[in-house]
Amino acid sequence: MSPRRRMVLLVAAAVVVAVLAVAGVRLLRGDDDDGVRPDQATPGTVLLVPGYGGSQGALSRLADRLAAAGRTAQVVTLPDGGTGDLVRQAQTLDDAVRAALAAGSLSVDVVGYSAGGVVTRLWVDRHRGAEVARRVVTLGSPLHGARIAGVGAALAPDACPQACRQLAPGSALLDELGDEHLPRGLPWLSIWTLNDETVQPPDSARLDGAVNVPLQSVCPRREVSHSGLPTDPAVTALVIAALGTAPLAAPQACPVS
Repeated sequence: MSPRRRMVLLVAAAVVVAVLAVAGVRLLRGDDDDGVRPDQATPGTVLLVPGYGGSQGALSRLADRLAAAGRTAQVVTLPDGGTGDLVRQAQTLDDAVRAALAAGSLSVDVVGYSAGGVVTRLWVDRHRGAEVARRVVTLGSPLHGARIAGVGAALAPDACPQACRQLAPGSALLDELGDEHLPRGLPWLSIWTLNDETVQPPDSARLDGAVNVPLQSVCPRREVSHSGLPTDPAVTALVIAALGTAPLAAPQACPVS
């Protein structure tokens, strides 16, 4: 082989290696979107996603507080009473997002409570949600599963609906989500309470790439149950602040006494 031909082949091989290296980095980072993010200075509609069972009561109160703060807020109605397939629930959230955008909202903020946070995570992953979600807040969300769901799935599978089985630690759905990285540049605040009696362990709500805040790290004396998260005044204040226009950061002080 001539020296010139050898040089051409070496250059071509180097280019291929470089391309593969870049692709590998992108895969490791989870860069499966185009990196376009909504304008942080222009808040849009807030969509609130209920937890397991689909109850809208607690989130309706939070929606009212957001409305009083000048935001358009809507609680999403989940299919199958909020106990069916979480993937289908993520599709329902996407339908609500598309409706808000079609109505003129430039982007959406999403608040996911409990299992609603897992639905939100699925929506971001499977519906390219980071391209239209300005910010995300999750409250007490079992992003890595909840022991109670695992017990139900193991001991009483017939009484444990599909969402229950999907929320069991180590489920195929959660394992798949755990392999996906949060898109870079998506502001996400995950709040949980150390007093959580439903999601055990409480730090199942921790999400790599998010701003992770145990409530008691900023409000040490505050006792809040899992069901109390959406209505607790301190949590409500943290949510409203997180959905503002200032850069999303971990709170440094408890917003209420």
